[in-house]
Amino acid sequence: HGSVESQRPNPYCRAMREKIDSAKGRAIYAQRMGLVEPVFGHTQQRGLRRFTLRGKSKVDTQWKLFCIVHNVAKLQVYGKIAA
Repeated sequence: HGSVESQRPNPYCRAMREKIDSAKGRAIYAQRMGLVEPVFGHTQQRGLRRFTLRGKSKVDTQWKLFCIVHNVAKLQVYGKIAA
């Protein structure tokens, strides 16, 4: 299935697999669901195409509010907040 190139072991994938399969790697990876992740890819999907306010502090506040809404919605989807 696939080309010969795709069947060769990738040294980067192998190194990452070894890193994640270690006890320390599993402990770090288990915390991943609890981390707040960046929302850059979801901005346009949720309707933020441009900032409606002017000035750095106002735009910063609007961005932080958007990030909070995104992360609360994410927590609700994963069942960490009772609806």
